[in-house]
Amino acid sequence: APDPGGLKAALDGLVRFDTQNPPGREKEAAAFVLGELQAMGCRAEAVEFQPGRVNVAGIFENGPGPTFAFNTHLDVVPAGDGWTSDPFRLREAGARLFARGACDAKGPLVAMLEAMRRLIAGRDGWSGTLLGVFVADEETQSLGAKAYRETAPAIDYCVIGEPTSLTTVTAHKGSLRPFVRVHGTTAHSGIPDAGVNAILKSAPLLRLIEEEHARLKTGPAHPLVGHPSLTVTRAQGGHADNIVPDACTFGLDRRMVPGEDEAAVRRSLEGLVARAADAAGTAMEIVEWKPTTGPATETDAGHPIVGAAQHACHHHTGRETPLSGFLGGCDLVHFRAIGAQGVVIGPGSIDVAHKPDEFVPEEELVRAVLIYEDVAQHMLRGAGPMPESQEPSP
Repeated sequence: APDPGGLKAALDGLVRFDTQNPPGREKEAAAFVLGELQAMGCRAEAVEFQPGRVNVAGIFENGPGPTFAFNTHLDVVPAGDGWTSDPFRLREAGARLFARGACDAKGPLVAMLEAMRRLIAGRDGWSGTLLGVFVADEETQSLGAKAYRETAPAIDYCVIGEPTSLTTVTAHKGSLRPFVRVHGTTAHSGIPDAGVNAILKSAPLLRLIEEEHARLKTGPAHPLVGHPSLTVTRAQGGHADNIVPDACTFGLDRRMVPGEDEAAVRRSLEGLVARAADAAGTAMEIVEWKPTTGPATETDAGHPIVGAAQHACHHHTGRETPLSGFLGGCDLVHFRAIGAQGVVIGPGSIDVAHKPDEFVPEEELVRAVLIYEDVAQHMLRGAGPMPESQEPSP
């Protein structure tokens, strides 16, 4: 079985690197991971695709066969306030390991590295190519995964490390974030009729957004991630207390589900803004599409990697592990875009991932290593029949 002490030491070392995003600065953490990959016998390199923003990838070739990749991210969300201990020092209490990134996603990263070590040590039991791809910037725009896609080798299968409480995730939502500007005309606020108040003219836009969200909720729900959605997340208008505002800007968040076409959703949003402008009798336009992590994706539930993942999760946890989905995004979509079939699995709960006192249960961290190892080993044996069901491992 994996050594809990070794896993905790590795996690403590990794969480000490401050990779809060923004600004990210994954460079030092990437160097740490690079050393780990090289020490286990991988050909590895770190690529600085922007100043301070670094991806690291290791490859171990072990004869003919498919290519299997482990992937997760080096960056973490800002620590924020409310912590009961230093967020960049691992604290152990009640079989829980606390730190920023403990489960999202430095815990999964540490478990993946240990699984790779074990697979390389037992390389007589599988054939193919093993990859470890650990990227920057997943928490904001997925710049690291997008950069990796440009030069990535062909990848057949992947496991993405995110906190899923050791259940199998096969689908996640995507997002579009248009910023809409509503135009008006300035005037002295003492004579407002002399101008056109951009904030007041925004009313039809807000009404149509609300109506569109209600319409989306009446359509068919995706079985794992639910309905698409549309909401307003930002509003900014006016520049003085005594001037009628000549502009007002709104940030929208449109969540997409697998099966929706991104180009069609963009056209729909452009049409909504045009209808709002006609209703208001003033100019409106989408002035920017803010970068996001990307569109939605899904791996077919009947694919062998899904069966392998569910079997491994059940075997090592003793729990039934029905398929589930992420309501947010992750980097699975970018590996799917280069042809990989994949799932998302990791220790820890998404419910604590972005909060103070984020933690990963020690037991889940250990079991994640075994799950990762089993899934990779099965797929690198040619995705043959599932092994006979066994009692859960200790």
